[in-house]
Amino acid sequence: MGLLVDGVWQDDSHDKKRFQDGRFVRPSTLYRNWITPDGSPGPSGEGGFAAEPGRYHLYVSLACPWAHRTVIFRRLKQLEGTISMSIVSYGDMSEGWTFDQSTGSTGDSVNGKHKLAEVYLMADSRYTGRVSVPVLWDKKRATIVNNESSEIIRMLNSAFDAFIEAKTDYYPPAYRAQIDQLNDTIYATVNNGVYRAGFAVAQDAYEEAARGVFATLDELERRLSKQCYLAGPRQTEADWRLFPTLVRFDAVYFSHFKCNLRRIVDYENLSDYVRDLYQVPGVADTVNLDHIKRHYYGTQRRVNPTGIVPIGPVLDFTAPHDRDRFVS
Repeated sequence: MGLLVDGVWQDDSHDKKRFQDGRFVRPSTLYRNWITPDGSPGPSGEGGFAAEPGRYHLYVSLACPWAHRTVIFRRLKQLEGTISMSIVSYGDMSEGWTFDQSTGSTGDSVNGKHKLAEVYLMADSRYTGRVSVPVLWDKKRATIVNNESSEIIRMLNSAFDAFIEAKTDYYPPAYRAQIDQLNDTIYATVNNGVYRAGFAVAQDAYEEAARGVFATLDELERRLSKQCYLAGPRQTEADWRLFPTLVRFDAVYFSHFKCNLRRIVDYENLSDYVRDLYQVPGVADTVNLDHIKRHYYGTQRRVNPTGIVPIGPVLDFTAPHDRDRFVS
């Protein structure tokens, strides 16, 4: 992988800033504007990004769990006709995410670029930072609105409600404090925890991260033994932020990132919970295990030097579950 520095692509395979005492440090995203119903400023960034059908475009990877969140929300909120989308390649990352259609990309239908870095440079020709997905692009202003997944899903949840029929609110006011608390814990120990384990370059850093993953999974297992979803009886943002990590866990994080104390299938409630969410109409179409496995095993050569992609495991997310027992 690499990054742009003053608009020039640089390899960062030896960048020690990405690690502190052997611990992987995830950089912050830089574009933090918000789409709002009337274009007024959101919680961060500048205003001028009004919700309009056809104005915005998502750049995503089907392999990346952060981008997966946005693909799920686009589907749940039935925004396919309102926000267009391009999928990047799962393959060679020597120049970052590309639109190589021979390795799973749809191509760039909006800007016609060959690499996502070129899209970032359209927004800022001297951009310095990671070229990450997802990216929420404004076709009208030809710039990046936001590249922080947690904020993009908040926008998709409510900003476009005037133009769609799917009015379900996944961040309802009565649940927000609980959702925020869940998100904070799950992000630190599970969503990002698997990466901290997988990319660690010191034994103690790896063990700290990996044990943290399972401490939280154990607690979530207990929580889900008493209620259907993380915040109670209904699906919320917290569930859809956790799901992309869980659906990748047994196929990738268990072996590739050495998070191998237990599999998700070894947890009775968590495994039922994943199948329940997977079987929500439209969600299965957002899960592409081929892209996921080929990307992680094939491109992360620091972790898997041979690039060999394993043939297993066999996972059946369509199998029956018993989460309906919580429905009164």
